[in-house]
Amino acid sequence: MNGYVYILRSLKNYRFYIGSTVNVDSRLKMHNKGFVLSTRNSRPYKIELIQKYSTITKAKQIEYKIKKLKRRDYIEKIVRDGYIRMDS
Repeated sequence: MNGYVYILRSLKNYRFYIGSTVNVDSRLKMHNKGFVLSTRNSRPYKIELIQKYSTITKAKQIEYKIKKLKRRDYIEKIVRDGYIRMDS
């Protein structure tokens, strides 16, 4: 089953959120309805980037690496480029 890494941007405070899932549309709805505790207070969100991976495990590895960097400039570059250039 394919996995996806997605980057959301809050339309309230313009912060980014990075996540992974097997169904991006469903996950975005969960974020925007307030079902995700970590993003509840910054709703609504819009998708800035989606990147497909061969498995959800691979997607989770990439998500973890991006989150570990904790660098807004790096996330902004990914969004600008339209592609995540990172190996798991």
